[in-house]
Amino acid sequence: MNNKLMNAATFRESLRDGMTIMFGGFMGIGTPALLVAEILKSGVRDLTIIGNDTGFTETGVGPLIVSGQVKKVIASHIGTNPETGRRMIAGDLDVELVPQGTLIERIRCGGSGLGGFLTPTGVGTVVEENKQKMVIDGVTYLLELPLRADLAILQAAKSDRMGNLLYSLTARNFNPIMALAADKVVAQCDQLVEIGDIEPDYVMTPAALVDHLYQGDNQ
Repeated sequence: MNNKLMNAATFRESLRDGMTIMFGGFMGIGTPALLVAEILKSGVRDLTIIGNDTGFTETGVGPLIVSGQVKKVIASHIGTNPETGRRMIAGDLDVELVPQGTLIERIRCGGSGLGGFLTPTGVGTVVEENKQKMVIDGVTYLLELPLRADLAILQAAKSDRMGNLLYSLTARNFNPIMALAADKVVAQCDQLVEIGDIEPDYVMTPAALVDHLYQGDNQ
């Protein structure tokens, strides 16, 4: 069995300018703070980030917004981070706002190899701009396209050494579905246990989807 543990230096080496990163979390809960800190430290720029929200200025992915490393945000809201709004209004940050249910389904499509899905959500609003519309049985739908990323960063409460993940309460949120929709998946795990210590029925993300585990170090 290959060792999936990754140190900070190796994680930073895997980053590059212009990449797309999905991040788990809801208002910062379930967002891997240690991995965000390493992205910040790496200095990579022109990032596109995909997640529910941009947290606060000091939590979640907020520090990446403040540092100016993010070029584009795809999220369901930005209201908790005034810096995101300021940069968007100033034209320094491209923000694509997506209804929350639509966002998770676009990610699910990306992870399932689907070409998109139809939804009535957003019809008649700014959400429909530049999107294909279809009428089925008299109902108008928008064609929403899938989302994928170069990297997904997740936060798990517990992992075994193979990478089977268990999330804590609401920190589960976007994390499991993002594990399907990225070329590389790195999970920050609060507790690392031996293989077999997590009962199969409790595994929320299987090890086959996880490329690397991270617990933090001083490198």
